[in-house]
Amino acid sequence: MMKDLGLIVDYGVIGILLVLSLLSLFFFIERLISIYNIDMSKEKNPELSLTKNTTFISIVASNAAYIGLLGTVLAIMQTFYEMGSLESAKIMMSLSLALKTTAIGLAVAIEATVLYNILARLIERKLSSINEKI
Repeated sequence: MMKDLGLIVDYGVIGILLVLSLLSLFFFIERLISIYNIDMSKEKNPELSLTKNTTFISIVASNAAYIGLLGTVLAIMQTFYEMGSLESAKIMMSLSLALKTTAIGLAVAIEATVLYNILARLIERKLSSINEKI
């Protein structure tokens, strides 16, 4: 079990973070296209139409750092498990590599936060322009 933690961290946690990053980017692009092309006269609930899929980006922004931290904890657990058979240089290298999932998690969280804030501002402006026309 402990020997498989390295694979879980490298392929599992980092893979999940990369998928979340790509999905956030996809939903951001989809929302941008939708916001600029939406015909508000045909929409029954403009706010609902504009904010579709933004919750996902917000969830990624809130949780990506925790997923990265989980990967770091798993990698450190593996390092402690193998500590008896490793020399100090390899232990330090393993501990430094363990932090990569936290760094990737933070990068994904920052990306998703920026994308969400851009969308929130665009949606706010679009809804404001609709209210001015009424």
